[in-house]
Amino acid sequence: MPKTEYWADNYVEKLTSAEKALQNIKPGQRVFIGSSCGEPQHLVKELSNVAVKFTDLEIVRLLCIERGPLTMIANRSHSRQFNIRSFYLGSGYPEKINRDKRFTTPINLSQIPHLFKSRMMPINAALIQASPPDDFGWMSLGVSVDITLAACESADIVICQTNSNMPRVLGRSFIHVNDVDHIVEHDEALLTIQPLPELETANTIARHISRLIVDGSTLQASLGLTNGALMICLSEKNDLGIHSQYLSDGLMKLFSMGVITNKKKGFNNGKLVAGSAVGSNLLYEFINDNPSIEFQPSDYVNNPSIIARHNAMVSLNSAMAIDLTGQVAADALPYNNYTGINGLLDFTRGAAMSKEGKSILMLTSTSDNGRKSRIVPNLYDIAVVVPRGDVQFVATEYGVVNLFGKTLQERAMALISIAHPDFRDELFSKAKELDLIDINRKLQQAIKGVYPLKHEETITIKNISILFRPVKPIDERGVQEHYYTMNRGDIVSRFFHEKKSFVHDQIYTTFEIDYINDLTIVATIGELGFEKIIAVGEYFKNSITNMAEIAFSVSKEYQGMGIAQLLQKKLAEAAGENGVIGFVAYTSPENRGMIKLFHKLPYRITSKKEDAMIILSCLFSEPK
Repeated sequence: MPKTEYWADNYVEKLTSAEKALQNIKPGQRVFIGSSCGEPQHLVKELSNVAVKFTDLEIVRLLCIERGPLTMIANRSHSRQFNIRSFYLGSGYPEKINRDKRFTTPINLSQIPHLFKSRMMPINAALIQASPPDDFGWMSLGVSVDITLAACESADIVICQTNSNMPRVLGRSFIHVNDVDHIVEHDEALLTIQPLPELETANTIARHISRLIVDGSTLQASLGLTNGALMICLSEKNDLGIHSQYLSDGLMKLFSMGVITNKKKGFNNGKLVAGSAVGSNLLYEFINDNPSIEFQPSDYVNNPSIIARHNAMVSLNSAMAIDLTGQVAADALPYNNYTGINGLLDFTRGAAMSKEGKSILMLTSTSDNGRKSRIVPNLYDIAVVVPRGDVQFVATEYGVVNLFGKTLQERAMALISIAHPDFRDELFSKAKELDLIDINRKLQQAIKGVYPLKHEETITIKNISILFRPVKPIDERGVQEHYYTMNRGDIVSRFFHEKKSFVHDQIYTTFEIDYINDLTIVATIGELGFEKIIAVGEYFKNSITNMAEIAFSVSKEYQGMGIAQLLQKKLAEAAGENGVIGFVAYTSPENRGMIKLFHKLPYRITSKKEDAMIILSCLFSEPK
């Protein structure tokens, strides 16, 4: 088609109907369809209507739980009319995805633009949707730039549906009237998705991971996060930045609250960078001509080396299942109309390469209304999306663990500790069968214990940030290291005799607990999964007297900082909540530190001597 020098004249010349525009597509060609909520619905509908005119037309797109009938036509015609090629890195486990899995092409989102531009996969025609042109002839791809821009730049023919409802989004989101071949004007409502159903389990997971995210972090958040969970996890943070495949309503709300400022990203400061927007019409209004937002193609947004340039990059993604070695399966949600999770591995690896970065995978502990565990012995029948070597933090409603740098036994124990209590016994037995856990290992009371997140607290003492928290079964090595570094006098004070060995069978009651009758609270410094335990406080309930014996140990270099008193206070609060009526302590007359510490309790203290021991006791019902 001859072009004039003025874009507006070209625009008029290129105007046509969908029916006429699609006549330029020939049988046997490859046709790209705009992604996600940017899908040109009018063009897709017309293409479906004229399907009988085609043979062997290959439809290329990101996986989409489609409203149009393209896949149905492909199935009905046994791919003689349409063949579907969906880019998707998920497991393909949900029924709606699994039944069409033969159409999927596993690939990272960051690599798809190269596939198009290199002509390894030539695109004959691209059906896209864009905003009407501005005064200079530029049209914005709006809510979906991701791989759509690369398809436009490499396609032989570009058919563009202009829609006045498409927002004008800044960044590398623009195509010019002169660079498209046919223009179809058709206004229609953009595709939207309904908010995910709010689940208390998701909110609990958000509480667990909240402390992993520090002020000034840059985030990528998957669409699997509910708005409520995002608020719980992030609303109290400051100066967060966004570099994400998707922009959602939840992130928009955090931006409007001033939580997201993008000031401290370290790269693209001041800009919220994403590849697509998936959500409500309010979200689409928010991104329209917003100078603080830039949309970029997926070979930029999902490039691990670009992701890694951000300060404290944190990737927040949902998983579907994980096995005891750390292999992860993940899937798109079958009830929403949006693309597959092609960026999961890109962001997992990019975040891990970032300075102080973290990759966090979240999953509820069960599925099928509690009948199935999402933590499984192995993923023998589900495709692995994230290899075990790339997995860092994993969170369920029962806790969060760090698998990075851990042995297979440590990984299995960690994941069992955050599985639903109803499945821990079975998982523990299976782990032994698979030789992931020593055959003589026992899980004791921890098999049913539910980690009490409410007892976690970070306190700064002498400019040292110390986390006080209940102990976990995975803390065995940390507890052992704590005891092995104690001096002789402190060991005798704690255990009443000299000890040079702290093997599992001698100290397991410290960390394999039920959090009610037996509770240990530790003081730790350092990152989750690699903390150093600097103090241990324990109580052991006597079921006959309903009194609990308490004991403490503090590393030498941290003594005199009030840590033991804080542990004692927290143990007393927890014991009272758990129905314990009082404390008792057995100590030697020479252990003046323990005697002084016990007397700091706000209760009336009784003391008596028995043989060579001092027995101290108090009742919570008798305040001083």
